Amino acid sequence: MEVESATVESQAPKFSLPVDSEHKATEFRLFSVAAPHMRAFHLSWTSFFCCFVSSFAAAPLLPIIRDNLNLTATDIGNAGIASVSGAVFARLAMGTACDLFGPRLASASLILLTAPAVYLTSIASSALSFLLVRFFTGFSLATFVSTQFWMSSMFSTRVVGTANGVSGGWGNLGGGATQLIMPLVCALIVDIGAVQFTAWRIAFFIPALFQMLSAFAVLTLGQDLPDGNFKKLQKSGDKETDKFSKVFYRGITNYRGWILALTYGYCFGVELTIDNIIAEYFYDRFNLKLHTAGIVAASSGLANLFSRPAGGIISDAVAKRFGMRGRLWVLWVVQTLGGVFCIILGRVNSLSASIVVLIVFSVFVQTACGLTFGVVPFVSRRSLGVISGMTGGGGNVGAVITQLIFFRGSKYSKQAGITLMGIMIICCTLPIMLIYFPQWGGMFCGPSQKISSEEDYYLSEWNSQEKEKGLHQGSLKFAENCRTERGRGFNSATAISDK
Repeated sequence: MEVESATVESQAPKFSLPVDSEHKATEFRLFSVAAPHMRAFHLSWTSFFCCFVSSFAAAPLLPIIRDNLNLTATDIGNAGIASVSGAVFARLAMGTACDLFGPRLASASLILLTAPAVYLTSIASSALSFLLVRFFTGFSLATFVSTQFWMSSMFSTRVVGTANGVSGGWGNLGGGATQLIMPLVCALIVDIGAVQFTAWRIAFFIPALFQMLSAFAVLTLGQDLPDGNFKKLQKSGDKETDKFSKVFYRGITNYRGWILALTYGYCFGVELTIDNIIAEYFYDRFNLKLHTAGIVAASSGLANLFSRPAGGIISDAVAKRFGMRGRLWVLWVVQTLGGVFCIILGRVNSLSASIVVLIVFSVFVQTACGLTFGVVPFVSRRSLGVISGMTGGGGNVGAVITQLIFFRGSKYSKQAGITLMGIMIICCTLPIMLIYFPQWGGMFCGPSQKISSEEDYYLSEWNSQEKEKGLHQGSLKFAENCRTERGRGFNSATAISDK
């Protein structure tokens, strides 16, 4: 017996970080690059960062591009909508692809497929061609879903909010960084000797190149799960090979996913909208120089350096004391405050006050994004990718709807549009109150007396035949690790019954 146990112990995989029963890391060490957990973290956020830079590279150069291509306000509005609408269905498809093929292959494939659109931006010659390249480039934003799926697959429930928040936030930094990078690159090309209408075209080769390099890094250096890649684990029988129809069905029939998709549309969707309009808004309203307007606009996106990660950290910290109910409450409060500051942003008239309110508003909205993905990993274990895709896609739908209503053409001034967008944030955040987990409760109600265990909730995604084949074992381990979501009070009250 001692020899057998020693053999099993020697065959067990060794990790640099402490892990749980699923070999997910129970600690998040930001400055580590240890494989596979922290290496996956750094690959995921850097590749998403590159895609974000590419998707919004045109925004800070719009004053030049609109003059070169003779774009109207409607043309610019349509292109902005196109840049975020492409990822609506791409994000849902990405979630399903992650469930079936793994985040590494799904992410790298999309990045490489969209890179040509970034290069082709340099030859856009009309409003239609400019709209099309922005549309297809925007598909790359679906890599957000693979980023969140990858982190949820690598990190335990104790730190999954932190991992999701930091990876998503640092990836979203691309939206602010591009406001600085593209005007600077364009200016350097002009200094070398190119005319301005040629310089902006050459500038697009920079984000396209880095986007491609990030895809190769994900493919060659990444790993899908702590124990290996999807294909290898499925061949060895260590991972169940699930069916698309059942994974998809379990995801879309979970109402919690739809509510999170709606509410995410008015935190991340608002962030996307701001990325598209804010540089032009400050340029036109306060008569700023192009580079200065880019710096102001960058302050919004660069807040992701700490704001979205803070959302994930806060979600995990609150859950230790109040469980899932705490995660839901803090999400509702923070996102509602984001709506309040958005209303104020549309009402202030001075440049200095607008910059201060913009930063405060951005912090709350981006923190809400991190808080949202502190909840997402617990909605479904079997259909994690689908739920992540639904939620992420909801962010893009929110951006499309908001821009269609308030920032397309001249029906509303940008000031009025920003104010009305704040009202929509507050209203569309209210459905969070309807999210209820029978094993943990909701914002206003405690856990159900009928289904009081994590096993009951997560094993309900599998039928009896699937359980007989042992396909539910991963969900069983996940359910055990999810008991931390009960909170301290619930833990003490149910400890005896669990025994």
